[in-house]
Amino acid sequence: MTEFQIGEMAPNFELPASNGENVSLSDYRGKNVVLYFYPKDMTTACIQESCDFRDANAEMLQRNTVILGISIDTVKSHQNFIAKKELPFLLLADTEHAVCELYGVWHLKKLYGREYMGLVRSTFLIDANGKLVREWRKIRVKGHALQVLEAVEELYEAANG
Repeated sequence: MTEFQIGEMAPNFELPASNGENVSLSDYRGKNVVLYFYPKDMTTACIQESCDFRDANAEMLQRNTVILGISIDTVKSHQNFIAKKELPFLLLADTEHAVCELYGVWHLKKLYGREYMGLVRSTFLIDANGKLVREWRKIRVKGHALQVLEAVEELYEAANG
């Protein structure tokens, strides 16, 4: 599990995306990236989080920022999720949880006394140069997309005066 610090370069990766192509973080140099990790397509909290990001997407794009979602679901699952919830951004399939481990969001979890490895809901804001600007770990969904949008606005204002 890799932990990296604010101000460091965000680890690059390449994953299959919901558009059928492979996407790497470095493809987005020159743009800010909101990278959000969520546990599972079509589950209540993940639907809420993804729809909140969907609703903030236009404002993010106006601030030179793209949103990318990552879970361990398959590309096909992502495509169904996007179609059902009209998500305007790419979802990336980390089925082997390698990028989850790279970003330190793959952890031992407990549910009803059972222990298992799973993805911990987290978001990273990466600037146009590829550096980590902010991170939110173990987040609560309610109001989270708004917090991220405020951070994107601050980043955009700092970069563009």
